[in-house]
Amino acid sequence: MLRPRIPVNPLPTGIVTPLAQPVAHSGIEPNRDPSQMAPDHHAAPTTPARPTVQLTPGSAVALAAAGGAVVLVVGAVLVSMLLAVAITGVAVAVIAVVLRLLIKDLQKGW
Repeated sequence: MLRPRIPVNPLPTGIVTPLAQPVAHSGIEPNRDPSQMAPDHHAAPTTPARPTVQLTPGSAVALAAAGGAVVLVVGAVLVSMLLAVAITGVAVAVIAVVLRLLIKDLQKGW
């Protein structure tokens, strides 16, 4: 019922429509080739290449030790969470058995 009406182009034609050029009296100049620019116009500066990170043997060992420590801490947290879930499950099961016995005893008394 409320479908957007978007034109579908199943097969691209390869025809590129150029953008509209601004009017000269609007105060906006169209883009020009950098070689045609006045000397006071500068192109955007390029970012310098980043230096590569070099690991010394000592820093490699420290990095491996830190990674191992992270694995151990995450593992301990996950195991403790699993243990908490298991203890909760056992507690709920015991409570269910006790309630079942209490309800059975109440039904016998009536």
